[in-house]
Amino acid sequence: MTTKQVQPAIAVTGLRKSYGDHVVLDGVDLTVQQGTIFSLLGANGAGKTTTVKILSTLIGADAGDARVAGHDLAGNPDAVRAAIGVTGQFSAVDNLLTGSENLRLMADLHHLPRGEGRRRAAELLEQFDLVEAAGKPVSTYSGGMRRRLDLAMTLVGSPSVIFLDEPTTGLDPRSRRSMWQIVRDLVAGGVTIFLTTQYLEEADELSDRIAVLDQGRLVAEGTSDELKRRIPGGHVRLRFADPRVLETAVHALGEVSRDNDALALRVPSDGSMRSLKTLIDRLDDRAIEVDELSVHTPDLDDVFLALTGNPTHEKVTTR
Repeated sequence: MTTKQVQPAIAVTGLRKSYGDHVVLDGVDLTVQQGTIFSLLGANGAGKTTTVKILSTLIGADAGDARVAGHDLAGNPDAVRAAIGVTGQFSAVDNLLTGSENLRLMADLHHLPRGEGRRRAAELLEQFDLVEAAGKPVSTYSGGMRRRLDLAMTLVGSPSVIFLDEPTTGLDPRSRRSMWQIVRDLVAGGVTIFLTTQYLEEADELSDRIAVLDQGRLVAEGTSDELKRRIPGGHVRLRFADPRVLETAVHALGEVSRDNDALALRVPSDGSMRSLKTLIDRLDDRAIEVDELSVHTPDLDDVFLALTGNPTHEKVTTR
């Protein structure tokens, strides 16, 4: 019995885009599986927004092949548009309308029957905790409320793939975490999310896979843990209750950094289960008792800096 292979939500090969002599995307390849969150990281000007614009049919590519939601981007852009939703860096809501009116307008644009459109608007207002504000002009909404409404409008057409281009830019920490939970809930319901962000914590918190874009090229891709293990500096910290045990461990483990005051050793490690198991086995074989063990790996800041060579880190921030 053969297992039917599920096609990816997004599949891109050799994507290229230039403006005159300025190369924005230089042969980008990426695959996004259905029902996952894929994050594209990069400093301003790296090509993140251009990638989203191409994959959402807003601009054309100079070269390359792409399929989105099973449809060929160049050959059937209308089918791609019908299957996707896009939320940009700035809310595309009408300040003069109420939240409810914005959603009903979007339902009309999707040619939903009047009754169905009203039902859909009511469902989304409930889902995004906007019921109390539904009758108020959007001009009175906070930044977080506007972003939630913007995403709700994207969902009126029930897209299977959603492009979120820096969706939490400018939001306070509480609103950002509220948006994170909304994104998780969407993916739990089967939606695929393609996320671009400058907030490394956001990518680390949400993503199933992360790609790093630098000057138009993908320089790395993997899970957050896989990317962190590529960067030197990871280690396991061992703390002991007895100085004599510490001394025994030093002789048993070889190259380690020691902290005599804390009775601790720092053992180089890539953070993988294999290396951790090897270390524990060596300790067990010599009956060395460890009072406390903790694993320390580089964070995404370290990954980004190492991969892009951006010494100032001026455009990529964490919160």
